[in-house]
Amino acid sequence: MPFIESIIIKNYRLLQNVTLNDLQPMIVVLGPNGSGKSTLFDVFGFLADCLQTNVKKALESRGRFQEVHSRGSDGPISFTIKYRESDFNEKKHSTPITYHISIDEKNGKPYVSHEYLQWRRGKRYGSPYRFLDIKNGEGIVITGESPEEKDERQTIRMDSPDILAIKSLGQLAEHPRVASLRRFIEGWFLSYFIPDKARQIPESGAAEHLSRTGDNLPNVVQFMSEEHPVIFKQILDRVAQRIPGLETIKSERTLDGRLVLQFKDGPFKDPFLARHVSDGTLKMFAYLILLFDPTPPPLLCIEEPENGLHPKLLNILAEEIRAHARGNVNSKGTQVFVSSHSPYFIDALKPEELWIMDRNDQGYASIQRSDKIQHIPIFVSEGANLGSLWFEGYFGRGNI
Repeated sequence: MPFIESIIIKNYRLLQNVTLNDLQPMIVVLGPNGSGKSTLFDVFGFLADCLQTNVKKALESRGRFQEVHSRGSDGPISFTIKYRESDFNEKKHSTPITYHISIDEKNGKPYVSHEYLQWRRGKRYGSPYRFLDIKNGEGIVITGESPEEKDERQTIRMDSPDILAIKSLGQLAEHPRVASLRRFIEGWFLSYFIPDKARQIPESGAAEHLSRTGDNLPNVVQFMSEEHPVIFKQILDRVAQRIPGLETIKSERTLDGRLVLQFKDGPFKDPFLARHVSDGTLKMFAYLILLFDPTPPPLLCIEEPENGLHPKLLNILAEEIRAHARGNVNSKGTQVFVSSHSPYFIDALKPEELWIMDRNDQGYASIQRSDKIQHIPIFVSEGANLGSLWFEGYFGRGNI
């Protein structure tokens, strides 16, 4: 499973010039309201939208170019992502690849001003080699599994200036590295679970993956119980450990062909419906469904998972997310980005997993990894918890 090593973002709303380096399998972003956490997560959604549709439509859904471009700033919107095609545990055996895209506007119309893919020959010390380089809709691409100068060099011209080259070329077998990046970005998933959505009664039918809000939770339960009973039992066992007394969870069809979730407590004979279940129980169950997905997304973003959960469950949830990100018996791992406001969730983290967002004197967002903040590593080595340090003001202006 691919993972991202670093991201450079320029001129995207509050993220006028932000860099995240040396990213871990689990990345938790902490900061006050308005510091740019949601904007950082929207970068992944924006790039996925650009790929699935085009740059113009992705910008229009966000208020068009002028609303997205950092106010008072010059230059195009740009993203530079360094990633590897192997998982985090095998990174030494793969070559880092860099993808860059710049988006500008001319005569009121957005366009891709520059897009390239490059890697270093010799894996670590070689010079960067671009096997895709497109400027203003024209450029070159090198074919082959491991593009080098000896491979075929093709000149290309894009039909539309607002379509990503990786979208078009990623459909062709002769460009496997481009196709790999296309699949990677298309698979990015942003979760913002809403318990009331999960309490709805959807149409009958199995669904392989949980939706962003969780409104298809009964459908996923049906799929997991029928197609992956062993994994589903693991989920139920974990829920039972986290929620005392909870015995079983299942989907039942109604007479009109819809699905309802039913929960059964051990002491009671009859199950009860999801509308009678607490938000915390629903959320813990849904997150375990998400984390135990047999075919997980290559990158997962979870916004504020602590909402509605008992503080004692947050440490457990952080451990579950870390285990998923590092890999478990069901998968090799999926890189996970999490936003949070909870000191209880933060207490379960390692300094290299926590990033602090804030606003600088110019009003733009800034971000720093907590182990780079003065004295934090020393305090943690002496037994202090990150959540407590945050609450006591040791992260500077990044506090509540």
